[in-house]
Amino acid sequence: MTAPEERRRAFGLHVLADDAPHWKLDPVEQARAACGGGAQVVQLRAKHATDRVALAWAREIRRHTQACGALFFVNDRFDLALAADADGVHLGQNDLPPARVPASARHRLLIGRSTHALDQVQAAREEPVDYVAFGPVFGTRSKTSEVSARGPAMLARVVRAAAPRAVIAIGGIDADNLDAVLETGAAGIAVISAVAGADDPVAIVRRLAAPWHQRGDAR
Repeated sequence: MTAPEERRRAFGLHVLADDAPHWKLDPVEQARAACGGGAQVVQLRAKHATDRVALAWAREIRRHTQACGALFFVNDRFDLALAADADGVHLGQNDLPPARVPASARHRLLIGRSTHALDQVQAAREEPVDYVAFGPVFGTRSKTSEVSARGPAMLARVVRAAAPRAVIAIGGIDADNLDAVLETGAAGIAVISAVAGADDPVAIVRRLAAPWHQRGDAR
């Protein structure tokens, strides 16, 4: 598993650069805004594009994250993550299990794991992952989910249950409810619509990333 110092770099704001067609900005533009505002992590979430297009986006985003010092993750696909020279891959519950990612790839990539319930969190603690994402904490506008909002109280339970794994909160998080998330002890947050749907995405990123810059917990 990756060294603790490298895992700690995944703390803070994760901006998911999403390719849903209704966003005003494409994934590369979202990633540029994330870098411009000081996001600690950018993740490409390409659910609609072909592999060829997704890889082209990933390589372009990789250039931006290298320039700004952010980590870069690819959602779902460790092969695309490797091809784009990404820092990590984020795996959902329906993706390849982390233990099935080849050891050579695990050596090169940080691995994140999506969870939606306490039993999934407890299972992820035993997997070769570097952090656990949990949500949705609040109702989300960015994707269809059969999972109800979990709320900050459940998130706080998950933070304790996941230890020593860091927890990244996701789902409906914005500047208005950020403080409630921070109070749970989560190591970071992940957002889609808060940035992709913003009129001034750089300003929103700056606001959401600020707590970790102030603490010195991330770059």
